[in-house]
Order: sequence, then structure tokens, then C-alpha cells
Amino acid sequence: MTDDHVYLSLSEASDEPEGEGRWAYGTGFADPLLGVDTAVPPGLDGADLAAYCLMLGDDALVLAQRLTEWCTRAPELEEEVALANLGLDLLGQARQLLTRAGQADGSGRTEDDLAYWREEHDFRNVRLVEAENGDFAFSVARLLVFATARGALYEALATHRDPVLAAVAARGVKELAYHREYATAWTLRLGDGTPYSALRMQAGLDAVWPLVEELFTAHPVELRVGVDPAGLREPLLRSLAAVLAEAGLTVPEVAGLATVGGRAGRDGVHTEALGPLLAEFQVVARAHPGATW
Repeated sequence: MTDDHVYLSLSEASDEPEGEGRWAYGTGFADPLLGVDTAVPPGLDGADLAAYCLMLGDDALVLAQRLTEWCTRAPELEEEVALANLGLDLLGQARQLLTRAGQADGSGRTEDDLAYWREEHDFRNVRLVEAENGDFAFSVARLLVFATARGALYEALATHRDPVLAAVAARGVKELAYHREYATAWTLRLGDGTPYSALRMQAGLDAVWPLVEELFTAHPVELRVGVDPAGLREPLLRSLAAVLAEAGLTVPEVAGLATVGGRAGRDGVHTEALGPLLAEFQVVARAHPGATW
């Protein structure tokens, strides 16, 4: 580089338009929903589509909040920036999915309405994403599981009959591939590091594993919109097992977290961890309704 301004140097150094060749995903940031028909497709119930988008959007929103909690707490400054960026990716997905939910059910609710003005029992995220961060190994283990599962789901949803959901999923596949790569690298580094780092990484996996099964438990809403997460279970577990084997770690053999009368996160039944997270997340919007900044 010949210039003190890093962005200017990158742009000038590349033969690609506006320095596109130096950035992983380009600098254009085209809106993936531009020109996409937002009408609910015939044969698809708008209320079901909205409920499903809330499930996926809440997963992304809550985990985004957990990832940003690592700012000022990660082992290295570089990891704080990386985790914050992963959180921003998920926040972007959440915004599009919540907006779609407000369109599909005809309520006209905005992403802000759904993020800031719902109560805890209205959220439809799986309990995996709401659990407190724990130590770095726990968060890495959770990210590995979530990114692997969500990436596989988005690959399938990229051809869904709802064009908006399909467009959001197609865009998210690239982001989640990087999230999985990041979590895999840390799993290998910790698992294949010192005996102590391997012990901590295995403990993180052991703590996360009871929350994994909920990802594959089909909810009636999911089945009605043509999605059965149970079909992802075996391929995903094989993929995770391969990563853990390379890291010298073992797949935990633990029972899934109990439900409450057969109801869990997708039904609005959550752990004690979600309430404090939402209180912190929603406090400014609720203290200053209608404020802009």
C-alpha cells in the first residue's frame, strides 16, 4: 500500500471496479430483496409464514445479542471484532425476517415493533441461542452447532416457494459458511492445543449438547410451511462429529434438555436466561418510545 488511507489504497490497488477484488463479498452490498415479489404465494398461509419467519428471525436476533456481549471480554481484540461482525450478520438476517413476518401476517408490524415490543413468551427462538455465553469455549461450541445447522437449513430454504424467505436464505448461506469456518478453526485450536484447552473445549461441548436436539424437533408451523428440520439431523451430526474427531474431542452423549409439557422455545417457553437479555436489549426503545437517532 502506498497511501495512509487503507480503503483508498485497496481501491487503487485492484483492477476490479471500486476495489471489489480485495473484499470477500465485494463492496456493493446489493439489497437481496430488491425487486422480489412480497405477496404471499398462493397455497401458503400468511399466518404460518409469519410465525416461521419469527422463529428464524428470533434465533438470529437473540444470538446476535449474545455475540455482541463478547465486546471487551474476548481473549483478544481481534476476536472481539470478529464476534461483533458475526453478530451484525445475524442482526441483518433478523431484520429481514422480522420485516417479512410483519408483511406476511398482514399486521404491518415493523422489525422494531417485533424486536422491542414483544414480551418474553412471544419470542420463538430455540433455547440454544438464549443460553448465557459461559466461557469462550461454550460460545465457540454453540456457534459451531448453530452455524452448521442454520447453514444447512438456509441451503434448503434457498428454493422455498416464498421468494422473500428464499432470497434471505440464499444471502445468509455465505455468511453462515464463514461463521462455521470461524467456529471450526477455534474448535480445532482449542481441542488440539494444550490438555487444559482441550478440557475446556470438551466442557463447552458437553454444556451445549443438551440444547442441540431442539434444532431438529419439528414444530407444526414448520411442517405447514414445508420445512422438516428432522431431515437435517443425521447429516449435521455427521458433519459435527468429523470436526470434533479432527480436534481430538468426543461427541457428548447426553439427553436433550427437558421440555415443559412438550413445549419449548418454539412455543414461547424459555429458560431463565432470556428475560434479562431482552430487558437489556429493549430498555432504550421502551424508555424512549418513538425516539430516533
